[in-house]
Order: sequence, then structure tokens, then C-alpha cells
Amino acid sequence: MKSIAVVGAGKIGLMIADMLSSTGDYAVTIIDQYEESLARVKLQVSAVETRHADASDQSQMEEILKDKFAVINCCPFNIGKTIARAAVAQGAHYFDLTEDVASTRIIKDLAKDAKTALVPQCGLAPGFISIVAYDLAKKFDTLHNVHMRVGALPRYPSNALKYNLTWSTDGLINEYLNPCEAIVNGKLREVPPLEELETFSLDGDDYEAFNTSGGLGTLCETLEGKVKNLNYRTVRYPGHRDLMKMLINDLGLGDRPELLKDIMEASVPVTMQDVVLVFVNVSGTKNGMFVQETFARKVYSREINNTLRSAIQITTSSGICAALDLMVEGKLPQQGFVRQEDICFDDFVANRFGRNFMDNQNTVGSHNPVESEPAVKKIA
Repeated sequence: MKSIAVVGAGKIGLMIADMLSSTGDYAVTIIDQYEESLARVKLQVSAVETRHADASDQSQMEEILKDKFAVINCCPFNIGKTIARAAVAQGAHYFDLTEDVASTRIIKDLAKDAKTALVPQCGLAPGFISIVAYDLAKKFDTLHNVHMRVGALPRYPSNALKYNLTWSTDGLINEYLNPCEAIVNGKLREVPPLEELETFSLDGDDYEAFNTSGGLGTLCETLEGKVKNLNYRTVRYPGHRDLMKMLINDLGLGDRPELLKDIMEASVPVTMQDVVLVFVNVSGTKNGMFVQETFARKVYSREINNTLRSAIQITTSSGICAALDLMVEGKLPQQGFVRQEDICFDDFVANRFGRNFMDNQNTVGSHNPVESEPAVKKIA
């Protein structure tokens, strides 16, 4: 069994600990600074160890990680660099879910002298979306457009925002506030968040999409000089973007993110009844013809290990658990900075966790939630 530390006992950290421990291949320790969060873990996931510690204290993290194969960081983006430094110091592989570009740059610098692998931006977006887009892109002779669209949406929207909280409020606000990377007419650029609004329909439902930061991961760097246009946009129901712009720009809450977080968490309810939409379009030339290829999936909330999990929990947790599995299996680099593009799409979707994205009932055109659970097969 591999000894794994999961830092952060929130919705995603709790599910990751549950998924990994239920395989029998991982001995999981979950770390949090709040005793009430650890008490909730003990009630829901019996097969894990819990540790009380402050993840922003590097010395505490080094003590915990000294005998660990890997650490999975599920904390807010501003703590990532401390956990990564502790992992490098103790020779543990590092994984995280961050959408924060600045944090990823720090982790990339740390990886230059590391003896283990640092694998940031696992999850959905960034994460799986980059694996899909790169797999499609590398099959073209020349690339024209790479368009990546992802949304975590309530199945039954009932408020003016047409939105419910399904994951980290800090991460949500961060991606709405920060500049976004894109390649425009062959040039790497920063574009403003909440702009370049577009609308589209899928399966008879109407959606909008707009710029948000971090979803591309390192794909701009990877495809710079090889593609004319590359962009990532978040999908919401129509009208959401305009209301968020009003809150962030007109009311000035973009300058007071903690207040915006308090307002949203007090006013926008959490839901477990959600759907994750993944939509990638790539166009370019193949054998002298101008063609387009599309990948589209919907993933629904469902029960896993006898507990109802939201779609964003399932996709985010599956992404990082699959990356860890592939590291253990020797299918990822064992040292240095590992991009999501380094993960082979075929290896990912064949993985016991990665296949949560690929069940036949998840294809666009089907409105039926998936009922099957991920395979639990021990690693030899």
C-alpha cells in the first residue's frame, strides 16, 4: 500500500480520501486545521487516519510528509506553495487542483530541483479538459482553433444567478477575477475575465460561456506557435455572467473578495444535484483537408460508495485520483514538473477513476444520470 496524505477535508478532499481508501491500494491520512472537519471525516470515511495540522506551516507539513509517497493538496490556492515546498523537502510526489496561474508558476520553479514529481492542476479544468484538448490537437497536421468549454451547473436552477455552489467558493471567485491566458491570432495574450460572451445550445438547453482564468492549465505554453486561436471559457445558464459583472464591477465586490465570498455562501445554496458539461472543439488540417473534431460529455451526480456525490466532486476527484494511479503505475514522469498534457488520454480513460468521465450514458444526447460505480481493481 502507498501512504498518501490528503490536505484539506472539504467536499473534494473528503471524496478523494474515500475513493482512494476504498481501493485497498492506499493508506490515506487526511489533514485539516479544523477539528470539526476531521470529525466529519471520521463519520463518513472510517478507513482513513486523520491529523490536525496547519497546512500553511511548512514545518508541520514536513513532519507529516516525511514517510508519504505523495501528497494531494485540496486547500485554497494560496497555500499550495507551502505544501509543495514541504513535499519537495521530504521527497514526496505532489498533486493539486489549483486553477491559480501564479501558484502553478511557483510550483514549476520548485520542480526544477525536485527529486520527485510535482503534478499541479489535476481535476476537471484545469485537468481533464487539457488532456482531452491535447489528445485531439496532436492528431492534426496543422491547428486552427482549440476551444475548451466546461461548466458545473445545477440541474434545477431556481435563483436569478441560475447557479448553486458546488465547489470551492475561493476558487470560483479567483477564476472570475484574474486575467485569462489565450492565444489570439497566433499570439499569447492575457484577456479579461467575464468577457467574450458567447451563447450556444446543446441537447435543447441554452448556455452561455465567457472567459475565466486558469482552466487552460499549461496548454497555452505547450501549443504556442502551433495554433492560431486557443481559449477556455466557463459555461453557465444565460444571464449569469451579467449578474456576476454587476456584483464584481459595478458594486465593487471584486475589490472585496472576502465579502463577496461571505455573500455568496450565505445566499447561494449548495446542491448535490448538478451536471458537469465538458465540450472541446478542435479544427485544423488533416491530409490536406480542413476538418473539425469535437469531444462532448455530461457527467451527473450519483452515489459512489453508498454516498451521493455531486458531479463536480466526481469529476474533480476522479481526475486527481487517476493521475496518482498513473504515477504509481509508472505511466507518468517520476521527477520534475508534470503537465496535464503529459498524461496520455487513453491511459487516463482506461483507469478505474478516469473512466468516470467516459461511461456511455455520459455522452451528449443522453439525459440519464450514470448509475454504475467506478471499478475497484487493485494495482498489482
